[in-house]
Amino acid sequence: MRFKRNGTIMSVDIHGMSAAGAEELLLSWLSHAPQEIGELRVIHGCNQGTVLREMVRNRLSHPRIKTKLPALNPGETRLVLAPSHIRQNPGPRGQRK
Repeated sequence: MRFKRNGTIMSVDIHGMSAAGAEELLLSWLSHAPQEIGELRVIHGCNQGTVLREMVRNRLSHPRIKTKLPALNPGETRLVLAPSHIRQNPGPRGQRK
């Protein structure tokens, strides 16, 4: 399984994916990410080249990404997420007489 959840932190392993495939996966997930998730840790690896790391750190862009932080592990990047701006339907309002 590529995604794992630990409280408000999700992690995803994109080892072995193409940069285009990984970017598509991440953008799709970010567009549907639960509101309560505050961080996505992207495990891209560091020993087999830098294509995935460069895509995550330099090209990946989405409104939910507040900031990108390198992790202590050079094969990982932390994406700190901004709250989603999806409006909840407040339900029917009281009618005036």
